[in-house]
Amino acid sequence: MPLPHPNSLVPAFSRALTSFQSSSDALRILCTLPHVSNTPAPRRPSHPVRDLIILDSSFNPPTLAHAGMARSALRAHGSSRLMLLLSVNNADKAPKPASFPIRLGMMEALGRELVSEVEGLEVDVAVTTMPFFHDKARAIVQSGFYGEVTQTFLAGFDTLVRIFNPKYYGEGGMRLALGPFFDTAKVRVTTRPDVTWGGVEEQRAWLTHAKLGEVGGDDAWVGRVEIVEGDKGGE
Repeated sequence: MPLPHPNSLVPAFSRALTSFQSSSDALRILCTLPHVSNTPAPRRPSHPVRDLIILDSSFNPPTLAHAGMARSALRAHGSSRLMLLLSVNNADKAPKPASFPIRLGMMEALGRELVSEVEGLEVDVAVTTMPFFHDKARAIVQSGFYGEVTQTFLAGFDTLVRIFNPKYYGEGGMRLALGPFFDTAKVRVTTRPDVTWGGVEEQRAWLTHAKLGEVGGDDAWVGRVEIVEGDKGGE
């Protein structure tokens, strides 16, 4: 069966994105890989998904680090479903250097590569208007696409620091926003040693029960965050 030609994907994603932006949907899955026809389309899981791995990024462009984080998580969790998620909440502005349809085309290419490497893997390319992990997790649940599933969001250490920054939470604070999130979701953090956050051990030691108490969080959330070391292949 002929598969979608890469040259046809950007126009197809452009049309799909226009449709999404004109709707009230918070999240939409645009296509599932591997493709089963020459038209990219979403496909619900053929069997129950226990653990949905979510790589949420600007994909501007997809990098070796993105691929490394996904491979590592898929191996560790034994998952057969991966979501590549692009936030387009600023879609009315001209994103640079790559437009959103072009990024979606590159995400599809990354998905093809991963599907070719991992037997039985299915990859969803999706878009959302939601800015924060807890909003995105709720949108995934409300979509009803996967049924009951544990969501595992992949992130770098800098993202972990932002997740637990009180300034991002309004009335009700961090507990109101993140409590429901951590009831059903986890975060897998890849360390990024640098001059700001130190080396691997310093980053591993950053998230403590005391730290969460200081910022207004629940110390039980420590158990919902997995911190792993990036490998030399680009994680």
